Formats: sequence, C-alpha cells, structure tokens
Amino acid sequence: MWNLIIFDLDQVNRFILRKQHLTDDSKIENILQIADDLCGLHATDTLTPYLSLFARARNFSKKKLEKELYNNRSLARIKCMRNTLFLQTNPMIPICFKATRGKLEKWKNKFLDSRAISLKKYQEISSKILELLKDKELPTSEIKKILNTKANISQIINLMCYQGSLVRSRPIKSWKDRRSNYAIFNDLFPDINLEQFSKDEAISQLVLRYLDSYGPVTVNDIVWWTGLTKIEVTNALNAINEGIKEINITELSGNYLMLSKNIKSLEKTKIKDEKVIKLLPLLDPYPMGYKERERYLNPKYSEYAFDRSGNITSTIFLDSKAIGIWDATEKSEPLVKIFLFEPVEDSILEKINSEAENIGKFIVRDEVRVKHCKTMVPLPKRTVGGFMTPLKET
Repeated sequence: MWNLIIFDLDQVNRFILRKQHLTDDSKIENILQIADDLCGLHATDTLTPYLSLFARARNFSKKKLEKELYNNRSLARIKCMRNTLFLQTNPMIPICFKATRGKLEKWKNKFLDSRAISLKKYQEISSKILELLKDKELPTSEIKKILNTKANISQIINLMCYQGSLVRSRPIKSWKDRRSNYAIFNDLFPDINLEQFSKDEAISQLVLRYLDSYGPVTVNDIVWWTGLTKIEVTNALNAINEGIKEINITELSGNYLMLSKNIKSLEKTKIKDEKVIKLLPLLDPYPMGYKERERYLNPKYSEYAFDRSGNITSTIFLDSKAIGIWDATEKSEPLVKIFLFEPVEDSILEKINSEAENIGKFIVRDEVRVKHCKTMVPLPKRTVGGFMTPLKET
C-alpha cells in the first residue's frame, strides 16, 4: 500500500499553477519546455496554443511559436489524446502517437466504412497524394483540384495524418486560419521514428508524464485526459507503481495519485497573498487536464464553462479558481467581453480589465474595449461549437 498523506487544496492548486507556468515566478521564455511541461498544447482551435503560451511565457510573440513550428520543426500538430489535435515536441511525438493509436487497422477500416470509402480507393488516392506532396506542401483544396477526383479528399487526408504518413503544416493564410497545408511526415521530421516504442511502453511513458505535469490526479482524470481505457491506465500505473504516492486532498473526496519525486516540492509550496489572474483560452491544457473539476470550478457554474462534450470555453481564473468567462471579437470594433460568475472587489476587477486589454491587443493588434456582460446563455443550451464564442449572444 502507498503511504497516505493529506494536503490542503489551496496548497495543491498553487503547486499545480507553478508547474503549469501560470504564476509570475514560474514563467519562462523557453516555449518548448512549456509545451513539454504541459504534455502538449491543445491545438484544435488555431488560436489556443498561441494564447496558452501568451499566459505562460515571458516575452512571448507569435513569431517565436511559428519559428519552432515551421522553421526549426521542433513541434508538430498531431492528433493524439482523445483523438484531438495537440502541438507536441519531437520527443513527445512518438510517445503520443503510439500510445493513442490503439488497433489502428481496425479503426482505419471502420473509419473508411463510415465514410463510404473503399479500402482500394483509399490506397489508390493516398498513393497519389504521397507522390504529389514530395518535397512540397499543399492545402486540401489544391490537392483535390490537381487529382481531379470526386473522392472525399478531406477524409482521406485526415486518415493519412492519423496513420502518420502526412502532417499538418503552415496555415493557408494568417495564424488565425483554421485551414492547413499538408506535407509528408518523414519529409518534415526525418529523424522521428513513430515506431520507437511498443504500445505498452508508450502508454506507460504518457501516463508517467501526465502524472508529472498534472498530479495529484485521480484515475478518472488520467482516463479522461489520455482517452485510454481504464484497464490500459491501470496496467500503466501498476508498471510504474514504485514511483507513485497516494494522497488525500482537503475539500475533495477520494484518493489522488502523484509521483513520489514531487512530494517534497508540494510540501514546500507556500500559499502567497499575491493574486494570479489569467484569461485562459478555450481548451487550455490546465482546465482541460482534469475530469474532476471541483478542484477549480464551483459545480453550479459548470454549464457556463463546459459544453455537453466536455469542452471548456475561454475562462477567467483568479488564482486556481475559474470565476468567469471571456470572449474576443473583431467585428465592428475590437472588443473583449467579460462575464463574471459573482461580483469581485474593485482591485481584482481592475486587474481583470487590464488582462483583457492585453490579450485583446495580442489578438487584434489594436486597442480594445472591455465590455462587461450581466448574463450568459449556458453552453449546453447553445448549438454545437458554441463554446468557441461563449458570449456571442450577449
């Protein structure tokens, strides 16, 4: 049995904020280190990795991320945990790839059947795409035009990316463009071996890194974040058993797991008087890192922060607690909207307004106006994708 230790929730949350580079004293300039410390940057929405780094990195600029992505090729946008897009550093790519692919061939056949694409047609079109993309990058629309086919090129390319033969590269236009060019994975990352690890090795590595970055966590947290089965997670935990401690956290029920090597750092963590105020983007790694959300969100406000699929919208954090929602728009005028769950003292409100202005300038490169909203339509009552524009209707 693991030794039982009890920690205060505020101390645990402060410890995690520092590991997530969300306190002023934990900010660093090395964005690759930040990406590794977070086990990747969520990249389903093109703005999210930029804004996640804006909240954590010193002297961050868009050019720094783009240099690593498209010049140094030290990051890649790949589907991994829960079949969602992440930016992963080169050492993490083979781990995430192998751990999250499961029974690839069985999944591939199911994918093709559901989209009415025969295996023969897929093999034929994918071979042509690989020939076409030798030493070049092209968007889906251009590939389809050149091949002059009625086949579902978009879905074929998605599967090729999932299999590791293609990779998403530069956006077609600006950093905000959701459309990507595609390239051959081995052309851009010739030194990365996607078969470096066995599936079990990769899963153990992924669980170990998650525990290091997000622990203390529950088993449900690990299953949620990785997208793995509970059996796979349990087997991985058994494989690294000696390096894990079980603890309890005040105000939270159940048992929590963390790496033994991090216990002393948690014990030394002090709760400071300074207030940490962050405007985090939708799908930010910190709040998306946990299935058990009571640690940072009052359950009565969950419908404002999460949609029916478990996607978190853009949130305002005071220390380690979500206290509201924010949204940015460029239509008619640059605007950052704010919706607070409860009133806050004036000094906190001033800091929130200042942070809103800063993030607004980062997004639109112009002065922005901050608007406070009194109401918000709960996300489960919005249409699919409503979490991406949470205050659109206010």
